[in-house]
Amino acid sequence: MNTFNLVAIYDRLRNNPLWKVLVADNAPIILALLQRNLMDGEARLSASVFHDRLAEDIDDLRSSGIDFPRTPQAYVAEWLANGWLTRRFPPGAAEEEYELSGDAARAIRMMRGLIEPHRVATESRLSLVIQALDQLVKATDPNPQSRLQSLLNERTEIDRQIELARQGRLETLSSERALERMSEILSLAGELVADFHHVRDDFDVLNRQLREQIMEDSLNRGHVLERLFAGIDIIADSDAGRTFYSFWRLLNDTEQSALLEDSVEAIFNRDFSRRLEGKQRRLLQGLIRTLLSNGGSVHEVLQSFARSLKQFVQSREYLEQRLINQRIRDAQQAALAVKTAVKYTEKMGFELSLTSSRIRSLSQWVLFDPSLNVVERGMLPGKPLDVDLNTISSLVAHSEIDFRTLRSNIGTCLQEMEQISIGNIIERFPARQGLGSVIGYLVLGSRWGTEVLDSVETVTWTGEDGIRRRARIPTIYFLRDRLYEFP
Repeated sequence: MNTFNLVAIYDRLRNNPLWKVLVADNAPIILALLQRNLMDGEARLSASVFHDRLAEDIDDLRSSGIDFPRTPQAYVAEWLANGWLTRRFPPGAAEEEYELSGDAARAIRMMRGLIEPHRVATESRLSLVIQALDQLVKATDPNPQSRLQSLLNERTEIDRQIELARQGRLETLSSERALERMSEILSLAGELVADFHHVRDDFDVLNRQLREQIMEDSLNRGHVLERLFAGIDIIADSDAGRTFYSFWRLLNDTEQSALLEDSVEAIFNRDFSRRLEGKQRRLLQGLIRTLLSNGGSVHEVLQSFARSLKQFVQSREYLEQRLINQRIRDAQQAALAVKTAVKYTEKMGFELSLTSSRIRSLSQWVLFDPSLNVVERGMLPGKPLDVDLNTISSLVAHSEIDFRTLRSNIGTCLQEMEQISIGNIIERFPARQGLGSVIGYLVLGSRWGTEVLDSVETVTWTGEDGIRRRARIPTIYFLRDRLYEFP
């Protein structure tokens, strides 16, 4: 490829969202905000939570002297238009949700690679390449004799390893080489998780392309329509769909999943695993859950696209859209026909009344304020109820609790002491969300804390109305030894 072609290719890539975010005027701020809220924390956030967290981060930046003048809603709209965010409205959700686009996630990982570059030409990376090539050569060998010889060589090596094991002379990797190989495996697993973003974006593009083909087809029934009416799932039958389904079947294979789970459990029983960093332990411990979660999300998107495309065709909605497109093309052709006869400054004697409707994003709607409809009379005091942890967990599922801050408070306390109870944490870090913070600590404690049987403690907090409140909760301690288990 000559220089001119390379220049043309790179010039087209300047419109790619990945390129645009890296050369943006506020690229360091944008990347930091996106990474902090949608990569280091939850991968998907509802609009209200995302805006609130951005508002807090932007206020912190302004207090540090960094000028970032616009509102979170304005920045989110800009990032969405530039292709750095994706917005979805899941079935049954109360509001839209945001997550990183594939290009934005790749840009953040590129920058993270510059901050934390891994060592080049390591033994483990070379070993992985050699093993992968060797397996490919064996799997594609059509010669029965060479294939048989390869299997005999493997059996000879296995027999040798068996004999060494019987003699008690085991060949194991040193801790340094094991940690190096573990680092490469986790890096590869991280890239695998990142691939889900690109697969999802591929489905987005494919869905739009199929709809455009249906809309622009001048025939009564085009190729796409013929296949849809024949009951063929075009999206699942595409290259991206076949690739993802192959991966999804392997991930959900009982034997392969069991092998992966056993391997992860066995790694934690090895001596070298004690030298793993806390972040590496969390990545390894949540690897299966992360793969299934991200894969399941892409699978839901794929199924949603396939259903909506079929519904779009079966409901004959595409006929109305075709008619609109045809009328727009007719208007454009008519305008082109008179462009030489009518000047753009000439009055035509026709006035077009613009609609007064205002189109707004759902995230820009103002939430209903219950305080505007307060009942005149006061409320009667109710009887206190005994609430167990299961009831609290169900309440948490329907609320928005800032778990990230709560986990940070626990980690800060455990850096200074071996163990600490929820009451002591609240004494040091006041409950900003009132009862919500208390419930959040109880949920975290039910998962990663240690409960003292038949023991309760009293916690107090001050509400937004300035009234001091208190509650009795089970005595739960967080231990420093279990800090690495926190997500």
